[in-house]
Amino acid sequence: MEEYDDHHEINNFIKVWISAFLSLTYCYFIPAKIPKGKFRFVSLLPVFYLFTFILPFKLTTISLGGGTAFFLTWLANFNLILFSIGKGPLSPSSSNPPISYSRFISTSCLPIKLKNPSSNPENQTTTTTNLAIKGLILGLLTIIYEHKQIIHPSLMLVYYCCYLYLCLELLLAMVAAMVSKLLKLDLEPQFNEPFLSTSLQDFWGHRWNLMVPNILKPTVYDPVRDVSTAVIGRKWAPLPATLSTFLVSGLMHELIFFYFGRVYPTWEVTCFFLLQGFCVAVEIWVKKSAKGAGYRLHPVISRTLTVGFVMVTAVWLFFPQVVRFNGIVRVSNEVAAVVGFFKEVGSTLKWLKMLVFSG
Repeated sequence: MEEYDDHHEINNFIKVWISAFLSLTYCYFIPAKIPKGKFRFVSLLPVFYLFTFILPFKLTTISLGGGTAFFLTWLANFNLILFSIGKGPLSPSSSNPPISYSRFISTSCLPIKLKNPSSNPENQTTTTTNLAIKGLILGLLTIIYEHKQIIHPSLMLVYYCCYLYLCLELLLAMVAAMVSKLLKLDLEPQFNEPFLSTSLQDFWGHRWNLMVPNILKPTVYDPVRDVSTAVIGRKWAPLPATLSTFLVSGLMHELIFFYFGRVYPTWEVTCFFLLQGFCVAVEIWVKKSAKGAGYRLHPVISRTLTVGFVMVTAVWLFFPQVVRFNGIVRVSNEVAAVVGFFKEVGSTLKWLKMLVFSG
């Protein structure tokens, strides 16, 4: 991959994140001193513009550019919107002291959430083991991709689902691990075995990429639910709130995909998330209507139906856009480039060791 060969992408990556850190430093020292409300929001507008229209276009790879776009355009912007009105993780409650500079920077743009003190320490060992296994599986999938011409197209679509899931989980886990080491924090994992989901609510709200529902709930779901409560009542207010949340998620995914491929959206990704939101809303309606009936599907059946529905609809609406900008091929090449880099480093170290001991 030429971006890695001439180090241009890595140089740009460093420059982008230096710009991001300087911008967030400005947020910590200047807008934080302005009373929450419209004036603080206005003071943040240059940062919103930089994180949305400038920095994401400086990178071209999915591995570096994709993560950067997600962290800055999505997480940082939404956290700063909450910060402008005195809410969210960047605005501690009156009972807590102001957060430190390092905590502000990391919390604003990285997918991290402090672990509950009551969490079982044994879960950490289990999580580490699971991630190691998934890393090996991702390496195996990268090797398998080289022989895709002999694999049935339907199986390749399943392959894409697994590959995307593993790439996302391992990327977010690596970021969380680095932050945990630097800041001495215990952090919650961002994925909670989504293949064990027993409903779409469970999948999207409690298992898949948990940073997204954590950021969309206070910025989209809660405000829409509050407004809807006054119109249609508390019982049914979650329905429009759910649809609105999935709509915003779909639009943000369209924007991220635009950064990836520099191709204009066909809105299939938005349709995918609207379909998921509609089905989650139907789930909510059914559960509220059948409350007290006491009937539940066996977990094996509900898990099969849930994961199967997500995969089938993803193959129909989501993955055509990934293929459109050659996403899987590019990620595979980028992973192979990273593996090749470490092999070269290992060979160099081995040669130096032999040279030293032979001398």
